[in-house]
Amino acid sequence: MSIPQNPGPESAPEDERPRAGLMVVYGFQHILAMYAGVVTPPIIVGSVVGLSTAEMGILISAALLVSGLATLLQTMGVWRFGARLPSVIGISFVPVSAMVGIAGESGLPTVFGAALVAGVFGLCVVPVMASLIRFFPPVVTGSVITIIGVSLFPVAVGWITENNETGVPTTGGLALAGTTLLLVLLLAWILPGVWSRMAVLGGLVLGTAVAAAFGRVDFSAVGEGAIFSFGRPFHFGPPEFQAAAIITMCVVMLVILTEGVADILAVGEIVGARMDGRRLADGLRVDALASIVGPLLNTFPGSTFSQNVGLVALTRVRSRYVVAVGGLILITLGLFPVLGRIVAMVPSPVLGGAGLVLFGSVAAAGIRTLAAVEYDGNMNLIIVAVALAFGTIPLAAPGFYEGFPSWAAMILSSGIVAGAVAALVLNACFNILGRKDGGAGATEPADAAGTAEAAEAAESTDATGTAKVGKRPSGSTPQE
Repeated sequence: MSIPQNPGPESAPEDERPRAGLMVVYGFQHILAMYAGVVTPPIIVGSVVGLSTAEMGILISAALLVSGLATLLQTMGVWRFGARLPSVIGISFVPVSAMVGIAGESGLPTVFGAALVAGVFGLCVVPVMASLIRFFPPVVTGSVITIIGVSLFPVAVGWITENNETGVPTTGGLALAGTTLLLVLLLAWILPGVWSRMAVLGGLVLGTAVAAAFGRVDFSAVGEGAIFSFGRPFHFGPPEFQAAAIITMCVVMLVILTEGVADILAVGEIVGARMDGRRLADGLRVDALASIVGPLLNTFPGSTFSQNVGLVALTRVRSRYVVAVGGLILITLGLFPVLGRIVAMVPSPVLGGAGLVLFGSVAAAGIRTLAAVEYDGNMNLIIVAVALAFGTIPLAAPGFYEGFPSWAAMILSSGIVAGAVAALVLNACFNILGRKDGGAGATEPADAAGTAEAAEAAESTDATGTAKVGKRPSGSTPQE
């Protein structure tokens, strides 16, 4: 895990390294963007089983610690673990509903036991999942990246409304979100050069300051609880293994890995990194490993976070070392709960205002990828249309799949997974099985590195017109 010194002009964009001070600031931006997402699953599951405040703190600290360790492994890489991309791993929200049901009926040890087996199962199926990369040409990846961004908008809106039952924001919450959004846009506009990449962090800090001035920040919780804590393994008892719970979590693991494929490819596309099946498999192994280590340290399965894809797209800071520093910050927050309580002071509407920009950047990156797709004389427009439709059904009607079998509802209720499956199946039908020229271009993903050889080969588009590889979307060049 050695850090290269002064990488040359031929270095991959993800291997570039800003100055140490900037890496800390950029890394902290990533933590603010994903902190709420990491602590929410432990809070939900812990409340179901009636944990005390101290026990809830153990779950949260463990979630931050495991997320930091997994993020560090994902960015730096050890052997065949880690995609070595600026990807953040946190506690996944995908299995929350399943874990709530298992915990309510059988307790946390059964949840941990099922998650542990599911992680081992995930490691076994990673090669199969990674082999699907050849079925992710730009018409598929662009659709999925767009769906990821659109699917995250309800998260930002929920932060703005503070997740109240009516879904209507308070006047104060709306004002805070609007002020934060305005501050982010203003800072991005007026700050020069590299400083403009700190617009999100600046907006969050200034938005929190405005909230504090109006009495919207609670400082009392900072002094509650331990300053330092290293939770002991199996605090809630040794894992228990029940067949039904294990089967459920194994199905959930397939969903986690499917979303992992989409998120890792999205980061690779935005960064401009060269992607292949081996690198994808290395990244997915960390998702699976997080689900093995998590239960041992009193937390739940992890996954690659979509929220931070938007931050990479928005700031154009593509260095994996920046996110590695973010991983170190997460580890520190996990070991020093008092620091986590300070970060948690950021009001929800402030996060929501910044989230609108972050998550919109993900959708914009997907649209930029779709702009490199050829739509004449093929069915690519239909592929995009149907994928987006399937991806937004759970957003438009959250209860749409409740009448389906439970295993199908669990899979399809994730718009990212439903949209990815739709795009994959239609691309296979129209551009692989149904193609007329027999060429290979329809099934091969565009080279995310944007090499000159790919550009020359793309001057003559094949009959399926899946991608104009030679016309890379603007902004996919290495970091300035």
